Amino acid sequence: MTYSGDLTVREAFELLRDDGDAVLVDVRTEAEWTYVGVPDTAELGRSPIFASWLPVEQDAPGARFLAELARAGVEPGHRGPVVFLCRSGKRSVAAAEAATAAGIGPSYNVLDGFEGDLDEHGHRGGAGWRAQGLPWRQS
Repeated sequence: MTYSGDLTVREAFELLRDDGDAVLVDVRTEAEWTYVGVPDTAELGRSPIFASWLPVEQDAPGARFLAELARAGVEPGHRGPVVFLCRSGKRSVAAAEAATAAGIGPSYNVLDGFEGDLDEHGHRGGAGWRAQGLPWRQS
């Protein structure tokens, strides 16, 4: 594994709750944040970091993403775990791998993400952050 590991959404929330240096990075797109909703970590005394994982750069995949993290204070030497969340737990793996390769860690992926994989009817929402009843809000 090229990152620190996978966490269930409950484990991720507990880590964020119990470790004041832990940060949550939502790597979805702005449209997802706006129309689907975002984790609400206000009760933990800090907000998620929003940095889209869109590895489209030809010369340095993930460079823009890592620069966004650095602007938010998450860079090599960051104190505390970094928890990456996407829609279903796929993009966040790539983000955790890129962060780890850049010296940011421990970096974790959140299994099932914010709303999980598609179900047998082609719908999301049966798994993930929202389905587990963790705090979230609509933008």
